[in-house]
Amino acid sequence: MSVRSTRRRGFIKLCAAATAAISARPHLLSAAAAAPLREYGRARLIHPAGETIHADELLVGESYVFHYPYRTTPCFLINLGAPPDKSVVLETESGDSYEWQGGVGPQNSIVAFSAICAHKMSHPARAVSFINYRADQAIFFDADKQRRKRSDVIFCCSERSVYDPRAGAKVLGGPAPQPLAAIMLDYDDADGSLTATGTRGGEMFDQYFTKFAFRLQLEHRVSDVRLASGETTELYSVADYCATLVKC
Repeated sequence: MSVRSTRRRGFIKLCAAATAAISARPHLLSAAAAAPLREYGRARLIHPAGETIHADELLVGESYVFHYPYRTTPCFLINLGAPPDKSVVLETESGDSYEWQGGVGPQNSIVAFSAICAHKMSHPARAVSFINYRADQAIFFDADKQRRKRSDVIFCCSERSVYDPRAGAKVLGGPAPQPLAAIMLDYDDADGSLTATGTRGGEMFDQYFTKFAFRLQLEHRVSDVRLASGETTELYSVADYCATLVKC
């Protein structure tokens, strides 16, 4: 059999598999169109002292926090050390599909997600954080109540929701009804800088502001909890930002 014939047969099999997948879940065909990028102001990531953050400064296995698209809404920034999955199709609690297209940076290994848990909105605060990135091994129960053990997860100890940052923060276990919203990043090859540009997925901002408005005003020293991040946003290691990190 010729190489051309072999390739043609392989292509036909691939098309057949794709057709079957779309037939089973036809809404996936329009996933990208269903949830386009929600653009907010561009916010460049900087050190607390004001210098620009460069991608090569981010340590693998370290967890960082910044605020975007509002000054009161925390996000995780993680250097996974290797490229995560690409073109992952995910679904919000309301049933809207969207596509997460992986990481950015020199190795396409840098990802960012809203740090507001999709269940009861646990989030990093100055005093304590019950939701954290775990580069080490974590034990949890998946959707089928099977005991799992793996590294590189975002684990919320409030109700034990677990997310996979290598697959768009999809839910691996626990009561969370949807993935964490993805924070879209631009990486500048020329200077190595990172800029937050928008979100994809199920945002929790309105519920978050309603539930925590008074505390957020005090903690962030703002009268308007919906104040935009601005042209820059400070990046901290989570260990420096939060006094206590709860792990489970």
